[in-house]
Amino acid sequence: MKNKNVNLGEGSVGKLLINLAVPAIIAQMVNLLYNIVDRIFIGRMANGEIAMAGIGVAMPIIMIISAFSYLIGSGGAPLTAIKMGEKNNDEAEKIMSNSFSMLLIIGVSLTIVFLLFKEPILWAFGASETTINYALDYLTIYVMGTLFVQIALGMNPFINTQGFAKIGMLTVLIGAVINIALDPILIFTFDMGVKGAALTSIIAQGVSSLFALNFLFGKKSILKIRKKYLKLDKKIVGSILALGIAPFIMQATESLVLVSLNNQLSRFGGDLAIGAMTIMSSIMQIITMPLMGLTQGAQPIISYNYGAKNLDRVKKTFKLLLLTCLSYSTLIVVLLMLFPDFFVSIFNNKPELMEITTWSIKIYFAGMFIFGAQIACQQTFLALGRAKISLFLALLRKVVLLVPLIFILPNFTENGLFGVLLAEPVADIIACATTVISFAVFYKNTLSNMKTDESDIISAYSHNNN
Repeated sequence: MKNKNVNLGEGSVGKLLINLAVPAIIAQMVNLLYNIVDRIFIGRMANGEIAMAGIGVAMPIIMIISAFSYLIGSGGAPLTAIKMGEKNNDEAEKIMSNSFSMLLIIGVSLTIVFLLFKEPILWAFGASETTINYALDYLTIYVMGTLFVQIALGMNPFINTQGFAKIGMLTVLIGAVINIALDPILIFTFDMGVKGAALTSIIAQGVSSLFALNFLFGKKSILKIRKKYLKLDKKIVGSILALGIAPFIMQATESLVLVSLNNQLSRFGGDLAIGAMTIMSSIMQIITMPLMGLTQGAQPIISYNYGAKNLDRVKKTFKLLLLTCLSYSTLIVVLLMLFPDFFVSIFNNKPELMEITTWSIKIYFAGMFIFGAQIACQQTFLALGRAKISLFLALLRKVVLLVPLIFILPNFTENGLFGVLLAEPVADIIACATTVISFAVFYKNTLSNMKTDESDIISAYSHNNN
């Protein structure tokens, strides 16, 4: 495999999107295996349904850890790509090196905080006397690898944004292969249970992070992490945080949503309902990871050509992204509605857990068919540096709509569990309609008129650093 990058400013947009999106989708799906494979094996342990619920209680903290890597990676990578489009590689390296320093600081800080306060946090997040030990066993070991998670997830976008999509895919693939190989050995052969699952995850993330850094410090990378740029620059840090706050909130609020769901599910369905939600959260990841791969493939093309003022290519890339994402989300939800048993059986075959999860799927995923349009529009806002708009849309679906509905709707339904699950499709439909309308207005007023909004974060960043 040749480690060549692609020219983001030339050639067919369709071919470019394929060249970048296919490796990104593979990387996203492989990255999904870190958690999915763990849950598949855990679900087949003795007391697997209780262990699954314990992992579900720990998942909000794991999501928060990942959210911080997205804060830096998704904030710094588009800025880097735009500077590359402006032929300013020196400034691009400064952004990337500052991002690396920020990830190191965040990784160490999160490790200390969660090791000190993990147990009270888990109780607050819905743990019970039955699940707390499983949650603690898994989380204690996983948190020890927080720095590896930050580097592996946070620096990989800087490989993709240079056009090295295959290297970005390999970064994830290497870790996933290690994870899959070690999981059954540590969980069953060495009888480590959930501790073995957590240990395989951090070993895999450690190898992935070393692979990514070896490339970004090496000769083959166009941009390199340079010692002289590791010192934090306030203006660069502010720009990265401003642009990365939307994807951070998108991921961090998944934690808030899961905490809210776990508390309400525990109230109306007990530990079995929490186990069902753990499985549905895994299925949700299966749905969204290919969509994230598509948007990751489109992001460098959109950001680079926006920086190069080639807005025609920006529009062509967005239209192709929207069509592909919407087609995919519609197809996958149809399959979920027709074959829910198949998806549930991947994780667990206990009759009681299968029954409640199969029933829940048909309610929980009812509004997901239009999710492709929402993610295409929202991630394009991000790629163009529209931080405020992207932030609003990120908050709307989860914080403004979903979390309140989780607590409100059970009061209006005969079955409280049905009301909790119904919150998801109601929030999805309202948020998607708002996102699509917002982007349509933006497209008409800005992109279609070939104008650039000088008030956005990218222009502000350029003004501050020129």
